[in-house]
Amino acid sequence: MSQDDTASTGAASSGERPQTPLSAGRKKPGPQRGGSVAFALLLSIVAVGGAGYIGWRQWQQERMAGQDNQTLVNVQQRVGGMQQSLTALDSDRTALRQRLSDADQVNRGLREELLGQAERVRNLEDAVAKLSEKTLSGHDAMLLDETESLLRLGKERYDLFHDAQGAATAYAAADQSLAAVNDGAFSGLRQSVAAEHEALVKSQPASRTAALDTLTQLRADVANLPLKALDAPTDADTGTWARVRRALSSVISIRRDNGAPLAVADARFARELASLDLAQAQLSLMAYDRDAYQAALQRVTATLGAQFDTGTPSVQQAQAQLAALSSQMPPTSTVQLGAALTELRNLRSVHALKPANDNATPAHAASGAKP
Repeated sequence: MSQDDTASTGAASSGERPQTPLSAGRKKPGPQRGGSVAFALLLSIVAVGGAGYIGWRQWQQERMAGQDNQTLVNVQQRVGGMQQSLTALDSDRTALRQRLSDADQVNRGLREELLGQAERVRNLEDAVAKLSEKTLSGHDAMLLDETESLLRLGKERYDLFHDAQGAATAYAAADQSLAAVNDGAFSGLRQSVAAEHEALVKSQPASRTAALDTLTQLRADVANLPLKALDAPTDADTGTWARVRRALSSVISIRRDNGAPLAVADARFARELASLDLAQAQLSLMAYDRDAYQAALQRVTATLGAQFDTGTPSVQQAQAQLAALSSQMPPTSTVQLGAALTELRNLRSVHALKPANDNATPAHAASGAKP
């Protein structure tokens, strides 16, 4: 007998209605149905999650596949661009090779022309060497004669008249004549001529012409300079006796008739004396006589201070001009000339002997060549 039969028998005996399987299932459905639903929901969630994951993975794979395709397209484009660049580089390289080949041909032509030019230059050098071995031409001889005459003229002018300006002019003309000489052996002579010319220029006072003009103006102004008044009262004399003397000067006039300098007594003589001293200063300056120039200026200065009214502006201006002229003295040392002239004569003597030696040399060479 089964347990169900036993349970139904026990229930019938107790006066209760027997329970059918349907009624038994309806009374206790809760625990079994709730677990099944939860399990079904769990399975559904798992299925949905798996499907979503699978879909997401597929979407990722598709996106990655699209990116790979885009990358592949970019790579293909780059490869195509590189192929084009390589093609262009090959073309440029071919053109460059062609240009290098053309340049090599041009260089060969230029090298041949250069060799031809070098040969011509050697021929010209030989011709110039032969020309330099010849004697001086008539043109050079004429120029050297002119140079020697100018140097001698400048030296004599400076020695006789101390005319540094004229001598410097003659030396400048000699340098120009010497520059036109074709023979290079006389090029060093120009340095000696230039040195003596520079010494002559430096020996001239910078303001010699201005000093002569100033002396001429002073000679013209001496005739109008006021002379010093005889026994004129001075402004510094302001004592009692001075006031008495000035008060009586309108009544009594006292003059000296002796003891006065002759230049004051005779105004014409004082002016002529100053004018003669100024003329002497001019002559001394033109003759470069330092001592006579200084002495003449000192005499003029003394005459102005003793015989002329030094309180007037005109006399003061004349004294200032004389002081400025005294500070601009001509040089005491003379320039030593003649070195360039001596060097020129020595060079011409050497060149006069050169043709004979040149003619003798081939003779010795010819005699030594023949047995």
